[in-house]
Amino acid sequence: MPKFLLKRWHGYHVMALLSVSVLFTGILTYYQWQWGLLGLMSIGVVLFLIIRARKHFVEELADYISTLTYRVNKAGEAAVTKLPIGILLYNENRYVQWINPYLTKLIDKDVVGGSITVFTEDLLKHVNDEKKRFIISINDQNYRVFHEPDERLLYFLNVTEEQEFKELFEKEKTVIAHIYLDNYDEVTQGMDDQVRSKLLTHVTDTLNRWSKEYDVFIRRTASDRFIAVFNEQALAALEENRFTVLDEIRDRTGKEKVSLTLSIGIGSRETSLRELGTLAQSSLDLALGRGGDQVAIKEKTGKGRFYGGRSSAMEKRTRVRARVISHAIRDFINESDKVFIMGHKNPDMDSIGAAIGMLKIAETNGKDGFIILDPDEVNQSVHKLLGEIQEHDDLWAQFITPEEANEEATDDTLLIVVDTHKPSLVQEPKLLEKMDRTIVIDHHRRGEDFINDAVLVYMEPYASSTAELVTELLEYQPSHPNLDVLEATALLAGIIVDTKSFAIRTGSRTFDAASYLRSKGADTTLVQKLLKEDLDQYVKRSKLVEQAHIYTGGMAIATGYAGEAYGQVLIAQAADTLLTMNDIVASFVISRIDDGRVSISARSLGEVNVQVIMESMNGGGHLTNAATQVDGMTIEEVEETLKTKIDEYFKGGQTT
Repeated sequence: MPKFLLKRWHGYHVMALLSVSVLFTGILTYYQWQWGLLGLMSIGVVLFLIIRARKHFVEELADYISTLTYRVNKAGEAAVTKLPIGILLYNENRYVQWINPYLTKLIDKDVVGGSITVFTEDLLKHVNDEKKRFIISINDQNYRVFHEPDERLLYFLNVTEEQEFKELFEKEKTVIAHIYLDNYDEVTQGMDDQVRSKLLTHVTDTLNRWSKEYDVFIRRTASDRFIAVFNEQALAALEENRFTVLDEIRDRTGKEKVSLTLSIGIGSRETSLRELGTLAQSSLDLALGRGGDQVAIKEKTGKGRFYGGRSSAMEKRTRVRARVISHAIRDFINESDKVFIMGHKNPDMDSIGAAIGMLKIAETNGKDGFIILDPDEVNQSVHKLLGEIQEHDDLWAQFITPEEANEEATDDTLLIVVDTHKPSLVQEPKLLEKMDRTIVIDHHRRGEDFINDAVLVYMEPYASSTAELVTELLEYQPSHPNLDVLEATALLAGIIVDTKSFAIRTGSRTFDAASYLRSKGADTTLVQKLLKEDLDQYVKRSKLVEQAHIYTGGMAIATGYAGEAYGQVLIAQAADTLLTMNDIVASFVISRIDDGRVSISARSLGEVNVQVIMESMNGGGHLTNAATQVDGMTIEEVEETLKTKIDEYFKGGQTT
């Protein structure tokens, strides 16, 4: 019995009252013994009643506590056995020691003594990882599991409805898309109004039918632009269907002898409508930067997804744009104390040639220019060109190492990046963070990895090479640069290498640029000398080509010998050689390179977008020229993965 309860009956206050009563009764007895005796008898009766009441209280309280204890134990037992929460105890070996009836009904068999994997394999993994909270699926129901590793105790709470509401919420999130007709202005220029109207009718009918099928709200905002609003559930259905609306638009307008292509930029997974609109516009810019005829989907966090991109990009750049960019570059150079120019790692002819062209622009505007080159990362294919440059002391003096560039850079230095737009691929990534002003000049299709905060970006995926773009910029310099033979030859070599001697990705502007360089003294004989290869390399490349086989639809795949490493240039040359064979529309050469990774070099004639296939394997490049490198896989595993990606491509696969 708790003492604090008993003190309610015989505490100090009761003892004090009894003491006072006895004292006064004693005094009364001294004077009147009769009344005193009666008083003492009265005190005795009261004392008896107090003792009796205390006894009854103790008995009643004991009965109450006993009943309450029974009820509490009963309630605890009922909570453990009937509460709709699963409880599981396991031992050190991850075997079930005890489960409550809720879990017994759930699993519908005796599991005590068995492994906890009887519920799901994921449960063992999470328990071994000592995760405190996780969700698993049992019998098509979702359970949130609370784990007490020290007690080896698991609680299972059914959250199926919660997950369903969460999924419903995710499905109902708003998605915004910008839709753009890539080549509308180009193909309708000079077209009869009736034909133009008929062409637009085909587009709007197709888009309206598409919007009804997928519950998309779509409105036209300009002759070549639309805006669409839908939800994540509709987006998932569109992705599953691989956005066939791109093919429908292209095929239907093609019947009018004019093929229009569509680019769609989509923003998703963002609660703010303003942010969604920004993401959608950014996605559209990305899709257009990659050549158009495709869908780009961007979220605020996470890698973008791409669909389509099968057709060759239509040339859109104009000489007006080239002239404006050339003058803007002149202004930036004039505001700088010096100019640094760098290309990508392991530079090729195009990268070196474009860098020399930009160096000439800097010198023409009276500024010191320097080309950043790491001598330890020089491609075998440019050794001969660098040998020629070294014989020209004035030009070779303008080449510096990345370390020297970091030391000499100032706040007023201008950095020009050529032939790449990816921060991870430039010669010296640290300079990108150090420089306040960076200009990007590139001809590759834009990827997600992009140099941030560039003051000027000149990206033309329709150009054959960066050397072609730089040649045009040279033409429009007001001071008319005076190229010497080696500088003009280096630019021409870049164009010839990237176009495979004017065989692919060659437009009228390419020949114009070559003509300009030839007029400045470009030596075609020297170009051929620079492009000559060793006999051993030729034999090695021939053996690679010998390993080729046709996989499907004119897709040729060649694999190198497992124990032999090949140079990146050799692999690319083998892919180019395969492309010259009959009935081959795309070629892929797989082999191990010097650093131990497995490399794939991909080429096509334009019917197949090898960039899409390579991007699906974390690579990139052009529609007709792309590559990737893979870590931790054998050549055979890479070949199987490639075949899977090729199959996905022909189904309209995505390029994430």
